[in-house]
Amino acid sequence: MRFPSKCAATLAAIALATACFGRQPVRARHAMVVTREAHATDAGEAVLEAGGNAIDAAVAVAFTLAVTHPSAGNLGGGGFMLIRFADGRSTFIDFRERAPKAASHDMYIDPATGKPTEESLVGYRASGVPGTVRGMEYAHGKFGSKPWKELLEPAVRLARDGFPVSYALAQTLHGNVSGKLSRFPESKRIFLKDGAFYEAGDTLQQPELARTLERIRTRGAKDFYEGETAQLLAADMKDHGGTITLDDLRNYKVIERQPLEGQYKGYGIITSPPPSSGGVGILQMMGVLEGTDYAKDGAGSAYALHYEAEAMRRYFADRAEHLGDPDFVKVPVKALLDPRYVTKLRESIDPNHATPSAEIHAGDLAPYESAETTHFSIVDAQGNAVAVTYTLNGIFGSGVTATGLGFLLNNEMDDFAPKPGEPNVYGLIQGEANAIAPHKTPLSSMCPTMVTQGGKLYMVLGSPGGPTIINTVLETILNVIDFHMNMQEAVDQPRIHHQWLPDTLTVEKTVSPDTIRLLEQRGHQIRVIPQVGELAAIRVEGQWIEGAPDGRVDGTAKGY
Repeated sequence: MRFPSKCAATLAAIALATACFGRQPVRARHAMVVTREAHATDAGEAVLEAGGNAIDAAVAVAFTLAVTHPSAGNLGGGGFMLIRFADGRSTFIDFRERAPKAASHDMYIDPATGKPTEESLVGYRASGVPGTVRGMEYAHGKFGSKPWKELLEPAVRLARDGFPVSYALAQTLHGNVSGKLSRFPESKRIFLKDGAFYEAGDTLQQPELARTLERIRTRGAKDFYEGETAQLLAADMKDHGGTITLDDLRNYKVIERQPLEGQYKGYGIITSPPPSSGGVGILQMMGVLEGTDYAKDGAGSAYALHYEAEAMRRYFADRAEHLGDPDFVKVPVKALLDPRYVTKLRESIDPNHATPSAEIHAGDLAPYESAETTHFSIVDAQGNAVAVTYTLNGIFGSGVTATGLGFLLNNEMDDFAPKPGEPNVYGLIQGEANAIAPHKTPLSSMCPTMVTQGGKLYMVLGSPGGPTIINTVLETILNVIDFHMNMQEAVDQPRIHHQWLPDTLTVEKTVSPDTIRLLEQRGHQIRVIPQVGELAAIRVEGQWIEGAPDGRVDGTAKGY
């Protein structure tokens, strides 16, 4: 079809405007849900429209994702929930997996070689005690308003009746993770059609998962931790050499913690405390950057990215040495965020040259110390906000689907240091503070975070992605505050990641080649990859709520 020249010029102008200004966020007046998957977004938004609060919607979303996003949504994993209430109060619910009673320091070390085995990653022994079901029930029982049964109904229906497989899910099942799933008969039967791959548009029904969800809908978390589901899971573990027992399940407890709070350029930051390593990292890196002119050349400039990378590098060295479960080790949060220590870190950055990671070590804190994952964000009509990040750890977790129960088990034990001083699956070096011990919680990078402005809710955000989570959340906040982007622009902006070791600055392929060359001239060793992390974010801007899903994945936002 040929267009008149005036029409063609108009189309060109529209295309140019789109290229210059990017996507716009989804906007609504009253409430917003942003998740990784459309069915989950719909379930959460429907709860809000029916008068439920943000905690109610979070329960509906979490259980729906357990059906429709099997690579990370879960019953067999765990995570964190950050809540900020309309009156300004906040709390943090830790429903992270815990090490079973039978766990031990060297349980994954091959005595013949002294090297870690793959058992922390694949199979029944890789799993910590799941926390998602009890965590959701805890949050609902304390803060929810809608009936529990009503909130689980969308998940039960989707598991029982099925849903059309998306292109992204089909590609994930086709990918190299199919090798892990195919090692376990139950996983192969359900998710790989016994080897005949699901294609986009096929219907995925999960009758075993539907029955498990029906029991949880009727009997609550007691079924998962003490009832029929618990007994079946414990028996399956015993039959396959796993370490989780019925006592481990019965004794699992949710921990409610105080969120970490800080300031950045007049904005309030509410974020995740240990055993998350993310909140400490975000606050430390913000402190390092706040005293610099890093933003002077604009978003995505080599100067800005250099400073961000150097702040990241220094924090991850501290993370390796000092972070762990605060119920087992002393985590020096105050020292890591002490203004004198932050100033020392900032002054060690050369504006023109990368500092080799071999020259950076965890800080001596004595002078400063006194006595596959997914995320969703929700704001309700009353002004309550919830940010949830929960996970199976690796994509599809351990690869094991519990026999007769329909849900995948996590491989969260690899988030400990299976061998302190050696890298885990994400290449992270971790020390004795995060060594394995019975009932201990593995260190996590998950960091659901909120930002306030003038005492009012301003942003709600979080990310999956292993250690990239911390830097993804940091960069997105900086994009809004320092580079004046709307929420969608901030999410879409190209990202970088540095984690100290390996000494590599990872950049997304959308970072300009000229910028990459300038970073290399500063001494950065660059690795280009398709994607760094993903975001589900919300901003409250005046009378509007901006929902920003991530275009790197099938993220969706919906509000009213």
